[in-house]
Amino acid sequence: MSETPAAKSGFVTLIGRPNVGKSTLMNSLIGQKIAITSNKPQTTRNRIQTVLTLEEGQIVFLDTPGIHKAKNKLGDYMVGIAERTLNEVDVILWLVEPSSFIGPGDRRIIERLKKTDTPVILVINKVDTVKKEELILSIEAYRKELDFQEIVPVSALKGDNTRELIKCIMKYLPYGPYFYDEETVTDQPVRQIAAELIREKALRLLSEEIPHGIAVSIESMKRRRKIWDIEATIICEKDSHKKIVIGKGGQMLKKIGSTARVEIEKMLESQVNLQLWVKVKKDWRDSDFLLKNFGYHPKDAQGGE
Repeated sequence: MSETPAAKSGFVTLIGRPNVGKSTLMNSLIGQKIAITSNKPQTTRNRIQTVLTLEEGQIVFLDTPGIHKAKNKLGDYMVGIAERTLNEVDVILWLVEPSSFIGPGDRRIIERLKKTDTPVILVINKVDTVKKEELILSIEAYRKELDFQEIVPVSALKGDNTRELIKCIMKYLPYGPYFYDEETVTDQPVRQIAAELIREKALRLLSEEIPHGIAVSIESMKRRRKIWDIEATIICEKDSHKKIVIGKGGQMLKKIGSTARVEIEKMLESQVNLQLWVKVKKDWRDSDFLLKNFGYHPKDAQGGE
């Protein structure tokens, strides 16, 4: 660890409703892809830590699952992880979309934020999709609801105004030594990132009714000279879903595998031999045993040891 008392360091959580662009923003701030993204909500399931080290200090970002109304044990776990981080960090980034209408999901978040003493920065994302007048109305609407330390409009997709956001975050971080060495970018094991990249491709390629019902398990990951041999299983909840994941003549599974392989090769900077299988585990999202098997530990969301 690097002792840099003249620099600042601290933890920052990204919260918001599903699909507001939290993972896209975190990837943009870090400068490389760590968290998976898709146009479907509830993509992130675990709390992902990434590290940004600059001359002025070190920010440890926590990308959390979206805060939403849970429908099963996996949903309870995801919401618990998101809410638990609010009192554990130095700064909260609340991401919203540019709208003057504040819906019930955002109002739930406002009520939760009123109960914390942690500084809150409102980040209005996707500003490239609206006119300036609409952005101003959105800022005014949210300003009336909560006393934000800062309000920063950004486009996570295009990287607009992200440097300004980093400056704002630094204002509220304490001085102290770095938590990670300067080369660290994430605390995620390579196996977990590989599994998430496979899940991302499935999310993007499959039909609407499938994605939330899938998980990915890495069965084996071994290096053979300059090639990584990876065996992974896509878990789904129904036999009918399994057929869709495999596709006619195995075409969908091949497509998921080939697109995921390209991303994994970029991450590992090595050639990858990826083998995919599909299994059915009925109602796995409501099974404590299977949730733990796939890396989702309900005790983590509740503050358990």
